[in-house]
Amino acid sequence: MNRWVERYGRTGFAAITSVIWALPMAAWAGSSDLSPMDKTAYPWIALAIGLVMLVIWIVLLTRLGKVPVSPRQRRFDLAQMSSSEKVWILALVAFGAGLIAWLNAAATVDWGPFGAALGSGKPGPLAFAAGLAVYVIVMVAGMWFSSRRASAAFRTRIKTS
Repeated sequence: MNRWVERYGRTGFAAITSVIWALPMAAWAGSSDLSPMDKTAYPWIALAIGLVMLVIWIVLLTRLGKVPVSPRQRRFDLAQMSSSEKVWILALVAFGAGLIAWLNAAATVDWGPFGAALGSGKPGPLAFAAGLAVYVIVMVAGMWFSSRRASAAFRTRIKTS
């Protein structure tokens, strides 16, 4: 834990370790969505694991303030970030969440009727498919652009300190 906090800072450590409860909660959300249909998913198991891991994560965070950290510039330390860096990191997270939302929707939809509608050649389904493609392209491009801008803002912060 000390090594991770030293490397990523307290904020980065908290963000990275949030995966220990976020993934089981995502599994719970997906299995509870599918459970009424196929009766094979057990959403309460994933929810219980997610809640236990959330408690463990909160315990980790309460101990985080006691970990000694050497004074140096860190990439994901909110106290050290410039406002420009915070804005671009927020944009990166927003575009990433948009892409994850699209992937989640794509994974839980029955695409059979849509394929038949596309095959009919009607303009509505074609426009919808084009809209879905444009959405993905915008999310990926937004992630790429905001990541580049956040990195540039970090390099500027490092140069000025």
